Amino acid sequence: MDESRLESIPLFEGLSRKERRAVAQRADEVDIDAGRAIVREGETPYEFFAIEEGTAEVKRGDQHLADLGPGDFFGEMGVMENAPRNASVTAVVMTGSAFRQVGRELPEVAKKIRKAIDERCRQLMTVGEETS
Repeated sequence: MDESRLESIPLFEGLSRKERRAVAQRADEVDIDAGRAIVREGETPYEFFAIEEGTAEVKRGDQHLADLGPGDFFGEMGVMENAPRNASVTAVVMTGSAFRQVGRELPEVAKKIRKAIDERCRQLMTVGEETS
């Protein structure tokens, strides 16, 4: 993967060229057909995803949670926490082991990942409270 493509993903903003290159070496690009489920709620997570172009819908059960687009990412919670997927996403893939390796080798990325996980957890708790 070309490291310059990572610049459009907020999680990787501010990384040095060397750090972006390390992430890019572990990432694969995947084209996904519209309407195809990328991940399903409850599945065991193996990948982290970043959207370079296009959109994806995030749902828990029948409840719409979010629409994602270029620069957005998902899958970090399940991969880093080794927990089942907490939502389904229908729509750039990095394997879970490569993603965790990036987190170990690049402390700044690990901090951003943890911050994103914390924010998503807060959002999920809010959604759960609204539906109770």
